[in-house]
Amino acid sequence: MGWLNSIKDKFVKTSNVLSNGISKIFSGSRKIDNKTLEEFEELLLLSDMGPEITSMFVNNLKNQKFDDVLTHEEIQRFLQEQIEIILEPFSKSIDLMQDHHKPLVIMLCGVNGNGKTTTAGKLAMQFKNQGMSVMLGACDTFRAAAVEQLQAWGDKVGCEVVTGDQNSDPASVGYRALLKAKEQQIDVLILDTAGRLHNKSDLMNELQKCVRVIKKIDQDTPHEIIMVLDSTTGQNAYNQISTFKEIVPITGLIFTKLDSSAKGGVIVGAAKKYNIPIYAIGVGEKVEDLIEFNAKDFAKAII
Repeated sequence: MGWLNSIKDKFVKTSNVLSNGISKIFSGSRKIDNKTLEEFEELLLLSDMGPEITSMFVNNLKNQKFDDVLTHEEIQRFLQEQIEIILEPFSKSIDLMQDHHKPLVIMLCGVNGNGKTTTAGKLAMQFKNQGMSVMLGACDTFRAAAVEQLQAWGDKVGCEVVTGDQNSDPASVGYRALLKAKEQQIDVLILDTAGRLHNKSDLMNELQKCVRVIKKIDQDTPHEIIMVLDSTTGQNAYNQISTFKEIVPITGLIFTKLDSSAKGGVIVGAAKKYNIPIYAIGVGEKVEDLIEFNAKDFAKAII
């Protein structure tokens, strides 16, 4: 229970929106009527659940509890259960043993500033702590700071970082990294790609090229293409996912910055809308603040 409480502290902004809102609407106890349902709907939209999920939850409350008198604790439990039901099918971990690939190739993608490089480093550290050998590929050749940041993680983790000259072809870095990882029998290769705006076709084409080029070595790679999303962007995350999944086959999502966002509800809406597994959530700067996603714990933590 201590672990859950510590995680709940990280979700304080979203939790405050939902918990305080529910307490205010259902102060003491209140009858479920049209007025109550309208206020409940507004509250869910404020947390960025999205219109589809909001309508579903409001209709479920109406169908199950209309005319009942409920306390705010009962509403909290209702909402937790609803969120868990939605998220449970998407609560998955990265399968490190899938078909015993060596290396397992994980490519991270997403827009600028979403936390890809930090996530790459945290994943590398966590895999290393599980006894696996890890290599990092710095496929962001345009932002010098990204390469330096990834090299710093490599030093911290104790793993090799394959780099290229500034402004060199990112796909060539991925290609060399995969060749090296195969030669050295590395367990996991993580490729950190450049941040790109989802509405810039040339940059999106470059991401496609990275995938095509490493497939020349192994047609099954990358085994995972994980999109890293900044939860503070709220509903804008939907536009990002929609565009990226048209370009490359996204296999999983990682949401970052949940400790500084009041828009944690976006995870619920995104999972329902896109049917993509959620592998992890980021709730702080420390390595251990990248947490494997768990639907039940998440539902309890944000309310």
